[in-house]
Amino acid sequence: MRAKGTGMQKPVYLDHQATTPLDPRVLEAMLPYFGPKFGNPASRAHRFGWEAEQAVERARQQVALLVGAEPGEIVFTSGATESNNLALKGVMEAAARSGNHIVTMASEHRAVLDPIAHLARQGAATAILQPRPDGRLDLEELRAAIRPETVIVSVMYANNEIGVLQPVREIGALCRDHEVIFHCDAAQAVGKEIIQVKDQNIDLMSFTAHKLYGPKGIGALYIRRRLLPGLTAQMDGGGHEFGYRSGTLNVPAIIGFGAACTICSEEGQAESLRMRTLRNRLLEKLQSALDGVAVNGSLEHRLAANLNVTFSGVDAAALLMSMPDVALSTGSACSSAVPAPSHVLRAIGLSPEAARGSVRFGLGRFNTEEEIDFAAGRIVESVRKLRSSHPIAAR
Repeated sequence: MRAKGTGMQKPVYLDHQATTPLDPRVLEAMLPYFGPKFGNPASRAHRFGWEAEQAVERARQQVALLVGAEPGEIVFTSGATESNNLALKGVMEAAARSGNHIVTMASEHRAVLDPIAHLARQGAATAILQPRPDGRLDLEELRAAIRPETVIVSVMYANNEIGVLQPVREIGALCRDHEVIFHCDAAQAVGKEIIQVKDQNIDLMSFTAHKLYGPKGIGALYIRRRLLPGLTAQMDGGGHEFGYRSGTLNVPAIIGFGAACTICSEEGQAESLRMRTLRNRLLEKLQSALDGVAVNGSLEHRLAANLNVTFSGVDAAALLMSMPDVALSTGSACSSAVPAPSHVLRAIGLSPEAARGSVRFGLGRFNTEEEIDFAAGRIVESVRKLRSSHPIAAR
């Protein structure tokens, strides 16, 4: 619904790290492939299949262009979770005779930590590094963690909860020096940060369309050519996607993925500048009206559209419930059903109480100054009410 007397949409959506709305231009590109252009790209004996295959390859080029890859290095998957599983399990299976050690961070997404836990149960050795209090990786700790039997290092580009950016180029260079594969979960960063996989020494990179205004259910894994020790497919049945991922391709979603990537290629830098301005406006309004507002993670090394804040003396779940006209979250959508405090916030040193008082703001392409001002006003109002009616000891 729209607020009476304004053009502002309610509830105001500020949860873009969970998912982004589909850009209308992306939908327009997809629609023909739900109807007359219905062919299977694996059908190579007639026009319907040829047309679908050509469209898929155009989309592959669009996706590759956004991240500085070659089209033949892009493998389509169902999303970043599948891409992470293919990367981690595929590398470890291929390298079974040469090493069994994985290095990652405690603040990674569950789509990385859970596959690594699975591999550990199968006998892999793991080193899980703690981030610094600002959320960034200590490169010297990474250097010390790499062993002769280390096969792969997996560090995300941008954290999905606190938005902190890792020193990806330096991590990749360190891995190259030690002849270790570098995998990067870039689901939150692609389309928002300037990414060039070659220059940044990335060997494997997972990302997904629904974080960059594309459709859900489609993602990609970048696989550097001549990746050694290689990658073992995790899904068999036809040898699609260069033999890495069998299964009939989701053509409409792939077309949408490509269109979304092209929009990001053309508009991403200007969009990031606008998002940073809106985010800083939001933070200034919160901190000028309330005390006990602390930003979690580095503000300097952060996605332009992300803000993660602890409101002392407030339970975040109660805060969100008090504002049905503002859509926010307390952390990862994939962990929202877990009552335990955020593992990311705990990893950077927050107490369980402080972690439970933290809120993630994820701004996006279609947000306006009016929406930011409205959301800030509602948050200030609700925090004051909660502090007066349900006081919690300051953290």
